[in-house]
Amino acid sequence: MEIRSKLWIESKGKPVFGRGRRFLLEAIDKRGSINQAAKEINISYRKAWGYLKAMEERLGIKLIERQTGGRNGGGATLTVGAKIFLKKYEALEMGIREIVDERFRKIFKNKGL
Repeated sequence: MEIRSKLWIESKGKPVFGRGRRFLLEAIDKRGSINQAAKEINISYRKAWGYLKAMEERLGIKLIERQTGGRNGGGATLTVGAKIFLKKYEALEMGIREIVDERFRKIFKNKGL
């Protein structure tokens, strides 16, 4: 048996950040494009843009730098603040997973329940 849990951050009852939004930022970092990142995680560009706008408003930091199209095409990169936030979120997620896993082992140590 394994335990599964989900972690997300809310502000005033509204989602700020969680696993899906983490995947979006990681995909933008990898692809250099909001459009390509949205395709990678199977959401629309509009939804991705909505997530980004909401995250920036609720976190109070700029997450992406956009370059408009042109000769070399457009793109998007994560800001330093976004990269720091991602690292902190990953550390939080890992720490909570360790706590949950340890508690699960203690409570369900006997397979016979």
